[in-house]
Amino acid sequence: MIIVEINSIIVFLGCIIFLFIIGKIFFIPLKSIFKLILNSVFGGLIIFVINFVGGMFSFHIGLNVLTSILVGILGIPGAILLIILKLTIGI
Repeated sequence: MIIVEINSIIVFLGCIIFLFIIGKIFFIPLKSIFKLILNSVFGGLIIFVINFVGGMFSFHIGLNVLTSILVGILGIPGAILLIILKLTIGI
């Protein structure tokens, strides 16, 4: 027969609660980071499509981390912003 002390049970439950709280604290920032990465990938795909179609008209937007994150965060308005900047300033 195994005799378990009440102190061991309390310590075990305390550790589980501590891990749960730490997991909750770190889950929210990780979720935001993964969302930003996923949106940046979609932004890169949108820029790729713009460059593919714009290639017929000698129009090109640089595909880099900054433009990808911009289109990833802002979506289609970010892509339109890059197109307007390219046409007006020539970035």
